[in-house]
Amino acid sequence: MALKETPICDFGALAADFTLPDLSGMKVSLQDVRGVSGTLIIFMCNHCPYVQAIIERLVRDVRDLRTAGIGIAAIMSNDYSTHPEDAPDRMRAFATEHGIDFPYLLDEDQSVARAYGAVCTPDFFGYNSDLELQYRGRIDDSPMDAGNVTRRDLLAAMRLIADTGVGPGEQVPSMGCSIKWRSG
Repeated sequence: MALKETPICDFGALAADFTLPDLSGMKVSLQDVRGVSGTLIIFMCNHCPYVQAIIERLVRDVRDLRTAGIGIAAIMSNDYSTHPEDAPDRMRAFATEHGIDFPYLLDEDQSVARAYGAVCTPDFFGYNSDLELQYRGRIDDSPMDAGNVTRRDLLAAMRLIADTGVGPGEQVPSMGCSIKWRSG
C-alpha cells in the first residue's frame, strides 16, 4: 500500500465528462449524476483500508448531501487484474454490504481517473452547479477512526458549495492508497 495525499484544489477546473458502466452494466454519465446544487465525484475501491475505514461515514454523508441537491457518483479505477478484490463482482458485494445507493462505476481503462488527475482512494472532487472544482480535500479529521471525528470537512464543504457555489479556501488533503495503475 503506497500512501498518497491529494494535491491542492485547482479551483474552477471543469469536471471531465465520462460515461461508465454501473454495477448492473448500465451506462451512467456525468450529466446523469450532476446535481442542481453541485456534484461530488469520489474515486474509491473496495480493498483500500482508508476507504474501508470511512465507508459508513461516506454513505451517511452522501445521504445528507443528496437532500441539498448534490449529485454523487463513485468511480473505481484500480487495475483489478492485479487487485482482484476490486473486481466488478466484488464491487457489487461491497456496495450491498455497505448500503451504497449511489452510482458505483467501473473505469476499466482508467481514462476517467487520468482525466480527473485522481491519485488515491478515497479522492474527492467537489464541484459547484457549473461543474467547477471547489473541493479536493478529506472526508473528516479522523480518516482511520470514526470515534475521533470532530470536523466533517467534506459534508461542510459540499454544503457550502451548494449554498454559495464556492468551496472553502482552506482544505486538508485526502489521503489513501495510491490508484493501482495498469502497467504499460
